[in-house]
Amino acid sequence: PFAPCDSQPVETVSTGLAATDGLTGGLPRGGITEIYGPGGSGRTSLLMAILAARTTAAEACAFIDARNAFDPYSAVAAGVQLQQLLWVRCQNIDQALRATDLILHGGGFGLVVLDLGDLPPEIVRYVQLNVWFRFRRAVEHTPTIFLVLEQEPHAKTCASLVLRMETEAAHWSQARAGREGLLGH
Repeated sequence: PFAPCDSQPVETVSTGLAATDGLTGGLPRGGITEIYGPGGSGRTSLLMAILAARTTAAEACAFIDARNAFDPYSAVAAGVQLQQLLWVRCQNIDQALRATDLILHGGGFGLVVLDLGDLPPEIVRYVQLNVWFRFRRAVEHTPTIFLVLEQEPHAKTCASLVLRMETEAAHWSQARAGREGLLGH
């Protein structure tokens, strides 16, 4: 007879945005989440909401910044509690991958972010699939959320959740209030 698989339910936590949580069910712990899209698609805004939610919940978070592009002032404005954040500033992808490996294998972080969003996709494509498998194995069966921010997806089958961000054309509408409406007449 067939016996059902004894798989453990995946624990998820909020992204900090109810609409995103409604679509995804939240961020899975013990897996890789990829957020990708072109510049201006909202991927950094989503990342800031996630960092704000996790740091406000008093979780220790690590942010590996592959291009030294993180803006702490914008992060604070978005609600990120910097005292809960380890910021690792890197100059290239090799440094970022080494730092990520050390942090994931060291443990102790509720959220680890690898920000490759400012690197050209051609460079990130050269990251071998075994690196993503190694990262996935490092977070499996842990409470860590490993989030990768990039312009295109690269972790392939190693990712537990993949979020594609897209840009839309701006639609301007004509203001309904006339001049007197603006002046308060």
